Amino acid sequence: MNQKSTNIKGANDKIVLGLVGAGGRGTTMILDFYKNCPGVEVKYICDVDASRGGHAISELGKMQGFKPQRVEDMRRVYEDKDVDAVVIANPEHWHALSHIWACQAGKHVYVEKVISMSINEGEKMIEVANKYNRIVQCGTQNRSGDYAFSARDYIKSGKLGKIVNVKAYCIFQGAKSWMMKEDSPVPQGLNWNMWLGPAHEVPYNVSRHKAPYDWWEYSPGLQMAMANHVIDLARMVIGDPDDPQSVYSSGGRVLYDDKRDIPDFQAVTYDYNDFTMTLECGIFSNYMDKTKADVRFGKKFPNWRVDGTRIEIYGTEGLMYLGIMGGGWQVFDPDGNLRDQEHGYFPDENHQRNFIECLRNGNTPNADIVQGHKSASLIHLANLAYRTGNKQLYYAEGKVNNSPEANEISQGYYRLPFAIPDKI
Repeated sequence: MNQKSTNIKGANDKIVLGLVGAGGRGTTMILDFYKNCPGVEVKYICDVDASRGGHAISELGKMQGFKPQRVEDMRRVYEDKDVDAVVIANPEHWHALSHIWACQAGKHVYVEKVISMSINEGEKMIEVANKYNRIVQCGTQNRSGDYAFSARDYIKSGKLGKIVNVKAYCIFQGAKSWMMKEDSPVPQGLNWNMWLGPAHEVPYNVSRHKAPYDWWEYSPGLQMAMANHVIDLARMVIGDPDDPQSVYSSGGRVLYDDKRDIPDFQAVTYDYNDFTMTLECGIFSNYMDKTKADVRFGKKFPNWRVDGTRIEIYGTEGLMYLGIMGGGWQVFDPDGNLRDQEHGYFPDENHQRNFIECLRNGNTPNADIVQGHKSASLIHLANLAYRTGNKQLYYAEGKVNNSPEANEISQGYYRLPFAIPDKI
């Protein structure tokens, strides 16, 4: 593999981490990094909300013998020469700038999905990682699952024949009506200005703060964010194809017409010329949901018919069902008989270990920034097609060719001093 960094750590060297964004996912990850990766030390827990991060600080204090420092501004972490890498788990509208600042400060980066808010942001993230020779692992952890590697090898062997169609699903339970709360005073301990960051300056509202996935300004949408995992694994196992030539998306608020920005159902078609990929994504049912824990951490396979995070890969010689987060895979022949299979296991530990190992050996991580961007771009293109009126968008070389509106949306809005710099 390619060597990505000139200041890699030796096998016995300590690796110092900082966490940026201490919500539920960030807290889980930083504790797991310490538990799963020998030689790791956590020096900082950063969050703009003083009510978050306490559990991580307390538990790490017990495990490593001293408590990490709590800071509000991520730039404090980046200024510390002792810090080798940062784990970025703040809201999506902050991911790109957090990553850019980290790379410019000489830090390696683990950045959660969706890594960006737009195609333009993703391109800047690649540019800065390359310029400063940083190792970047994206939080699409299925790329470190043994079942993902074996599924890719199986398809590459030709046992499914020619791949004609790939169907990806991300359909969850949990739909509920929504009502915008009234603006209110900023809660004590929250730096609302820093939480907003690049986004428009608006009064504090709990409907924004606690539900950023309901707003285009802060996220690509909850279901599309989760669909990033599904679409990324689908891309990986079929050989990481380049960009589609066109994308079509339709959907809307089909269950509750409650004026939210984000649709509760989207159907997307990606045209790759020699095959087609589709994505069905939403929260509207009480019978489909993500892969169950007894599958993710055990030796069961999903009930594929109602597994809401499954992938179906149709070849001329067979059909593969593939599940994210440890769902494993099964292949059926043209008569519907089980032909081959492999169980999966939740891949977080493998993914974290892969990142730390790459900091030691300089190799390219399993979910490098280029593939992270390629998969995130599929999410952004689907949303652009939806937001421009359910259009078919034609795409090449990072630009939509038939919709100035789509390209304008992709430029985004950046509030000073939190703009993505033109010159990295």
